[in-house]
Amino acid sequence: MRGDDQQTAHLFSYVSPEQRVPADHPLRAIRQMTDLALTALTADFDAMYSDIGRPSVPPEKLLRALVLQALYSIRSERLLMEQLEYNLLFRWFVGLDLDDPVWTPTTFTKNRDRLLGGDIARRFFEAVLAQAQQARLLSDEHFTVDGTLLEAWASLKSFRRKDGPSAPPSDDPGNPTVNFHGERRSNETHASTTDPDCRLFRKSKGHEAKLAYMGEVLMENRHGLVVDATAAPATGLAERELALAMLERVGHRATVGGDKAYNNRPFVTAARGLGITPHVAEKAAYNAIDGRTTRHPGYTVSGTVRKRVEEIFGWMKTVGMLRKLRHRGTPRVAWAFLFGATVFNLVRMRTLLARPA
Repeated sequence: MRGDDQQTAHLFSYVSPEQRVPADHPLRAIRQMTDLALTALTADFDAMYSDIGRPSVPPEKLLRALVLQALYSIRSERLLMEQLEYNLLFRWFVGLDLDDPVWTPTTFTKNRDRLLGGDIARRFFEAVLAQAQQARLLSDEHFTVDGTLLEAWASLKSFRRKDGPSAPPSDDPGNPTVNFHGERRSNETHASTTDPDCRLFRKSKGHEAKLAYMGEVLMENRHGLVVDATAAPATGLAERELALAMLERVGHRATVGGDKAYNNRPFVTAARGLGITPHVAEKAAYNAIDGRTTRHPGYTVSGTVRKRVEEIFGWMKTVGMLRKLRHRGTPRVAWAFLFGATVFNLVRMRTLLARPA
C-alpha cells in the first residue's frame, strides 16, 4: 500500500541532536577528544575576554566549528554557517541546540582573529598531543621531518616590482593584462601586492615557481602523529631552518629521518650539535653522512618509516584544504597550518584508539 505524502512541518520534535547521532558515529570519539582539549584551555579563554560587555561567540563552539570545517572540507565560513543552519550532525558537534541562532560569517571571522592573537592554535595542538602522550601513542626517540609548499592566496599578477608603479593597467583594473615575457623577476626586486609575506619559489627542478609558504612538520615514527608543525615564507633555507628550530624543542637525544634535501653539512652538523642523529637519505655526491650513521639497523628503519610523513601532507592538502591557502600573512598561515595538523592528529588518534588492545 502506498503511503501518503503528508507534510508535517507544523509538528514539533522532542528528539535532541544527541539522540539522533548514532552511538558508533566516528565524530563521537573526535568530539570527546576535542572537548577534553578545550577543557584544558579554560584559563586561556578566560584571559582573552573581558568580564563586562556583551557575550561573544563561545570560543569552544568556534573551535569545534573550525574542526568540522577541516574534517568536511568546507571551503568558506559562509558555507560552514549554512551547514550549521540545517545539519543536525554539525549542530550536535558544535554544541548548538535546534533553536539556537547561527552566527553571521563576519562575526565568526572577527572572533577567530581573537583566537589568532591568543595563540590558541598552539595550545589546542599541545592539549590534543597531551592526550596522545597519555595514551602512549607517541615515540620520544625517533622522528621524521619534512616540508611542503603551500600555495599562497595571491596571483602571479600581483608579483610586481617594489619600486615600480602601483597602478594597474587601465584595460581592466579588476583583472589586468600583465606581460611577464623578458622580465627578470626575483624576491629581491619584486613582491606580491596581495600577500607581501609570500615568496616566489619552486622546490625542485622541473616545477614551476609559485608564490608560496613553506609548511614544516615533525612526525614521531611510532604511529605517524604530528608532534610539531609550523609555516614560514618559502626560501631556499626555510625548510632546514624550520626543522632545526623544531628539533631544538625536542630537548634530548633522538634520531630524525629526512629526505635528501636535509643531507647537507650545515644541517647535519647542527642536528648533531643538538644531540639528534640525522638519518637522512644518502646522496651520490656531497654526502654529509657516512658509515658511522648508515651501518646501524635503525637507519634503514628510519628510511622506511619517513615516507609516512607524506600521508600527513596528503591529508592536509586534500581534506584539510591547504593545497591552496585561504589566508594571507605569515601569522594566519602558520595558525591554519598548525590547526590542520591538530585535526589530522584527532583523526589519526580516533583510528588508533579504536583498535583492539
